[in-house]
Amino acid sequence: MKKLILVIFIIVCFYVCLGHVSSLVIPEDALRIRVIANSNDEYDQGVKSIVKENIQYKMYDLLKDTKGIDEARKIIHNNLNNIDSEVENTLQLLNYNLGYDINYGLNYFPSKEYKGVIYNEGYYESLVITLGEGKGDNWWCVLFPPLCLIEAEASDDVEYTSFVKELLEKYL
Repeated sequence: MKKLILVIFIIVCFYVCLGHVSSLVIPEDALRIRVIANSNDEYDQGVKSIVKENIQYKMYDLLKDTKGIDEARKIIHNNLNNIDSEVENTLQLLNYNLGYDINYGLNYFPSKEYKGVIYNEGYYESLVITLGEGKGDNWWCVLFPPLCLIEAEASDDVEYTSFVKELLEKYL
């Protein structure tokens, strides 16, 4: 019984220590994607959401069988015209005429807190789509490894949990 209590105590301590981590480091060789809305009004944020969703599916189709970062870079670079066409077609369907810009390279990302994790600001290799003046809230995710492309593939929400947390919930 004492061993069981000791094991549970160690697991709880381990979990508590992990819970205090406030910054998650995305690998340096990760590729990001970002869509910036023209403004924060409802219409512009809606346009951003539609562009984001369509570009996620496009990027999933392009990168789903990619084996490494260099291959992902090459695919993105070689398909910038196709990505541009996807954005242009989406915006035409929405009668959106404020223009847009697509940039693939080193781009600035502000810090972001998501589900209690803080992602550091900085310049990251990324594909950035700026709608209109780009003064609105943005959406971004890791493009490769394909963390946000899982969303495009899956029909249900994916929730990542820790093994230790699952054990604690199961046995406590």
